[in-house]
Amino acid sequence: MDDTKPAIREPARHVSTNRRGAVVAALMLAMALAALDATIVSTAVPQIVGDLGGFSVFSWLFSGYLLAVTVTLPVYGKLSDTFGRKPVLIAGSVVFLLGSLLCAVAWNMGALIAFRIVQGLGGGALQGTVQTLAADLYPLEERPKIQAKLSTVWAVAAVAGPGIGGVLAAYADWRWIFLVNLPIGAVALWLIVRHLHEPRRAEKTSTRARVDWVGALAVFACGGVLLTALVQGGVAWAWLSWPSLGLFGTGLALVAAVVLIERRAAEPIIPGWVWRRRTIAAVNLALGALGLLMVAPTVFLPTYAQSVLGLTPVAAGFVLSVWTLSWPVSAALSQHVYRRIGFRNTAMLGIGTAALFLFAFPFLPYPGAAWQPTLLMLLLGAALGLFQLPLIVGVQSTVGWAERGTTTASVLFCRQSGQTVGAAVFGAVANGVLAARLGGASDLDSVTRALDAGTAPETTRAAIADAVHTVYVGAGCAAALAFVVLLVLAPRRFPVIEEQ
Repeated sequence: MDDTKPAIREPARHVSTNRRGAVVAALMLAMALAALDATIVSTAVPQIVGDLGGFSVFSWLFSGYLLAVTVTLPVYGKLSDTFGRKPVLIAGSVVFLLGSLLCAVAWNMGALIAFRIVQGLGGGALQGTVQTLAADLYPLEERPKIQAKLSTVWAVAAVAGPGIGGVLAAYADWRWIFLVNLPIGAVALWLIVRHLHEPRRAEKTSTRARVDWVGALAVFACGGVLLTALVQGGVAWAWLSWPSLGLFGTGLALVAAVVLIERRAAEPIIPGWVWRRRTIAAVNLALGALGLLMVAPTVFLPTYAQSVLGLTPVAAGFVLSVWTLSWPVSAALSQHVYRRIGFRNTAMLGIGTAALFLFAFPFLPYPGAAWQPTLLMLLLGAALGLFQLPLIVGVQSTVGWAERGTTTASVLFCRQSGQTVGAAVFGAVANGVLAARLGGASDLDSVTRALDAGTAPETTRAAIADAVHTVYVGAGCAAALAFVVLLVLAPRRFPVIEEQ
């Protein structure tokens, strides 16, 4: 018996599928907005800084957006279960487009960072609600199709985003990076308003007056403080400095406050059942480990390709982008595996294989050839596609409509948080290795700048290789941890709900 066998019965689907094709197009456009915005700004940073100034704080263009997306995911998940997906997605799209427009008219770096945070407040609704609607629209046996489409959107955005940003910044103006969101978002919004129909649900009316706004504010404050401490620790201030210790202390106090508030709330933003149910807790932890290990290739591989292999930025981008080609293909084919051996075993097969590829990276010859890390990235993408999609499809299939938004948001929140933690931890690890190899207070940013200027000796390249190899070992350990979590905590067969 596999995971696709029914265990619990769910009522008929609540989302009309008469115009499903138009709604799917809207979801893909909405996801494209969120996916492109994570990558398109990076190549335009020199032009933005040259126009607005603020070089010392430009990293908050990315950190502020990431913080806003991450901390709002649980809030939007609960609201979509309370009010329905459509109003939450419409509201999030409007906020995102308003933030895009404001970014395009920003007059200094402070204003642009603030407006990027506004964008992120809408981006959290786009990411979480689109994933939830994908499960609403399709029965279990068809969900890999829509998930593969959404994965393809992310893959195309990862490859095309930096190029589009560079072209717009070089040949038009960096403000067009944000203005292009407006027509795309307008089409998505029109399709959602016109074609997405959710029937009225009698149980909604009794819930409207019991939205846990105090809990939502507490979750937002707690997540914002802790993620700020992780993002800025070791960058804006030392890890053991008073600002860092103060933020972590405040964050822990807010964690205690969130627990007390949510335990007393009638309709908590983060209900306790998210962590009491073995299946959801296991998937949350496993995908948190996925976010952690993804930092190794996405953050450190481009530096390795340029500094160690001597590739151009374009060639280095290609080495990284190949995993976005194999990931959606593997995800689309994963249904043929989990229908035979189940969701958990398929995910364990994927993450176990991914761990082997990550641990193999330090054994690449120095300096090596470009095809070697490229091949590893291609295989890693295939392994992670086999890991992530079965877990998302599986966990969404264990809950009914009224819990699916909260469940999906908790999964995405853990993955995003894992990436934030990974960036902080692996950044500290890489800098520690460099300092040990080169002596003094060397860090990755300073030595790569020296390499670009042609003033660094060959030993610096070897030190960077050692630092990246150590990071990949850490990523392999994160993959092994995810494997153990699924083996020990996840049920052998997910309690899938039968759908009519």
